[in-house]
Amino acid sequence: MKRHQPVYLEKVVYNLRGGFLVRPLIIAIILGCAGACLSALEEQYPAIGRLVPKALFPSHLDHQVAQTILSTIATSVMTVVSIVFAILLMSLTLASMQFSPRIIVSFTKDRVTQWTLGVFLGTFSYCLSALPAARSVPAPFSPIATVTGAMLLALISVAWLLFFIHHISQSISVNYIVDRIATETEAVINEMMPLPRRSKRLRLADETPVSITGGAVVSPSSGYIRHIDIDRLMRAAVAYKVTIVVARRVGHFVPAGVLILNVTNPDKLTPALAEELLALFDIGPTRTLQQDIEFGILQIVDIALRAISPAVNDPSTAICCIDHLSRILIQVGSREESPSRFYSPPGKLRILVPVLGLDRLVHSAFDQIRVYSKGDAAVSLRLLRALTDVSTTVEEPEARRMLAQMGRRILAGVESVLGEDELVEMRERMLGLNKLAIAASHSADELKT
Repeated sequence: MKRHQPVYLEKVVYNLRGGFLVRPLIIAIILGCAGACLSALEEQYPAIGRLVPKALFPSHLDHQVAQTILSTIATSVMTVVSIVFAILLMSLTLASMQFSPRIIVSFTKDRVTQWTLGVFLGTFSYCLSALPAARSVPAPFSPIATVTGAMLLALISVAWLLFFIHHISQSISVNYIVDRIATETEAVINEMMPLPRRSKRLRLADETPVSITGGAVVSPSSGYIRHIDIDRLMRAAVAYKVTIVVARRVGHFVPAGVLILNVTNPDKLTPALAEELLALFDIGPTRTLQQDIEFGILQIVDIALRAISPAVNDPSTAICCIDHLSRILIQVGSREESPSRFYSPPGKLRILVPVLGLDRLVHSAFDQIRVYSKGDAAVSLRLLRALTDVSTTVEEPEARRMLAQMGRRILAGVESVLGEDELVEMRERMLGLNKLAIAASHSADELKT
């Protein structure tokens, strides 16, 4: 079980990092402990209370005033917390209905919202922890410094509430949402593809698969593959001297009882080994951005498709989504693609795992938008511009030919719908795409000669 613990812990850390539990809970516990410790310290050393000016707190000896202030702040803050939750739920509902239900995951990762809940709950726990110190028996005591701290926290909470309302009004705008999803996707790209592209040939995702027959391991549960621990999978393959072929990539849905991987040498595939290998796969009910670059792209595509639907008819939003999709694809095109084959020792294949290349990500980003935007000249023009932007940042002839082919599909789709006036500019942009593809091919031929 020790071997499986890091995968389990990574799953737990990722799930907790994106929720409303960890950060607000930590802030509430810290401020609660601060209220209890400060009141106890002040009772032990009364000189601390005398440091507070009487102009700020005249009734240094009236414990009832301290009780009233602490209880009033605690009650008021809990009322504000209910307002914050109402605003948050309303924002999540509006955003999921207008854009896509998948973006709720992005909202729960918002640190401002987490800090807002933490500050309010922390102020409440601070007052609640300090309240028992303000008493009349056995000896009257009024924690002056502690009450002053509660008053300061109340002022901070008021200012933070105004900041939160301003932030939430911005966070439900489509530009903010799409930018946040793109930023999170770029973080995954940096983690999964850290090296700059060095090769002059685009490695397509549809490489010839290695046919390996052996012991089959099926998925014990249904769900999406969210994370694969390649390092530990490699160590297991080397330790047992087998080759592992993963049947489904990250982001694929695997029904229970369906093949998830093959292992050579079926004699070594014991139930213990199968259980150990399955523990290296994180399978859950929803896709996440742990290792799934395509999921970030699909979230933006969902927003674009809703925007260009006849019910909404908002091409500006779709254009914004296309701009950020091109930003993601440009970053992918500038990086070495994630390896699909792992060897140990050199020349001995140990792991074969399917991955998405630039070509497949381009299709994921633009295919559906291309189909649903045939009658919109502005969206189709921006698609061609995005393809041109990506093409100018990659040098491989295969990549530029693939992008030019996508542009020809866009142009062919709109030619039967749009008029000649709208098609003039589109054909000019298509001509630019073709020139980039031809230039890359000529450069490659010159290098060969």
